Amino acid sequence: MGKDPLSDEEIAARLAKLPGWTREGDTITRTFGIRYHGGVALIVNVADVERLIGHHADIDLRWGHVRFGITTHDAGNRLTAADFDLAARIDRIAAAHEAQPHNA
Repeated sequence: MGKDPLSDEEIAARLAKLPGWTREGDTITRTFGIRYHGGVALIVNVADVERLIGHHADIDLRWGHVRFGITTHDAGNRLTAADFDLAARIDRIAAAHEAQPHNA
């Protein structure tokens, strides 16, 4: 997956295809509501995929929700196509865990 930084226009177009993800500077984030132990299982499944594709999110587990933040560190902490690929994968894994959109 491409690790060249995307333009603001490309980022906006890709975000439009990923409901629930928001841009915070050069990071895209999404929070899912899920019980604590379910969140641990979700994180383990995401980590397995991350290891296989060689790209990782910053993950914050709290009581009742999990927040993912994605940027490409080896592209100068800029957004790349790899970030949006990982976000789509996280969405599919979260759906399989019945995680819910969260407003935190």
